[in-house]
Amino acid sequence: MAPSSIEAAQPQLGGAEEAMRRRKYRSMKEIMKVAKRVVAVENENDDDGGGDFYSRVACEQCGSGERDEELLLCDRCDRGYHMLCVRPIVPRIPIGPWFCPPCSHDHNPPLKNGKKRRRRALVIHKKRRRLLPYISSEDSGRRIVQMGSLATALTAHNIEFSNELSYIPDMAPRSANQAILENGGMQVLSKEDTETLEQCRAMYKRGECPPLVITFDSCEGYTVEADGPIKDMTFIAEYTGDVDYIKNREQDDCDSMMTLLLATEPSKSLVVCPDRRGNIARFISGINNHTPEGRKKQNVKCVRYNVNGECRVLLVATRDIAKGERLYYDYNGYEHEYPTHNFV
Repeated sequence: MAPSSIEAAQPQLGGAEEAMRRRKYRSMKEIMKVAKRVVAVENENDDDGGGDFYSRVACEQCGSGERDEELLLCDRCDRGYHMLCVRPIVPRIPIGPWFCPPCSHDHNPPLKNGKKRRRRALVIHKKRRRLLPYISSEDSGRRIVQMGSLATALTAHNIEFSNELSYIPDMAPRSANQAILENGGMQVLSKEDTETLEQCRAMYKRGECPPLVITFDSCEGYTVEADGPIKDMTFIAEYTGDVDYIKNREQDDCDSMMTLLLATEPSKSLVVCPDRRGNIARFISGINNHTPEGRKKQNVKCVRYNVNGECRVLLVATRDIAKGERLYYDYNGYEHEYPTHNFV
């Protein structure tokens, strides 16, 4: 090329670079409009249960399986992360393999089961997991034993049975429990799941209680066991008790307070206090989530839901639970604020 041609091309190149520098980053909404979707296709030769796996994926950071159009799967460990939850955030769909932060630090991790992994990017059109109603014991005599064990535990703690949130004078009024005040971390309960919740509440009023029994352990105290098989995603119980402002309970020594609402304005945040009123959820044990051994025990999850505009805390099975197995859940749920070092 002649020298004059090179000189003529230089201003054009500089102009392109200047345009690149001036270009503004697009918003996530704009990116998602034009981003190519990657559909998870089932492989008949793949025996790792892909279809069922995709229905179980949830973000490792926020714990939600919603917004699946933004959910990335690691190509090594299959753990999921929302594009805006992972740090650093992922502003656009990766081209080629993507590895989560833990796997990206491991430069030569073995592939699971020694198999060649198929590439997975976004989890889209993922089958949403619906809540299942619990199946009450058919034997009425057994149901009496189950409810009797709850009555014994409540009496021992001087707690009155209540299967609903209680609003007591001088505490938080019901008008304070507005999900719209939440500052993140709450899922919206769908219409179908709300119907399941109401179905379970109606069953309980008829004396058809969940297949659970409370036993006393010298180390753990009163704890809850499955009195029959419980399927994954089965509704276990709602966490109930008196509703109060967190600011009123800062010096409270109750060991079972549960976060109900984390408001943008801290003075409006709420907790559930089952020290005077409560149900079987009060006796389900929390895990020590600071150790791998503790986390392995978890078979129930604690989720805060927006139910018809109000905050509610539901306990749901995270896997199939066998008869005789004790129930454990992560007491922290979303906020990770409570120390659990002394939990079982």
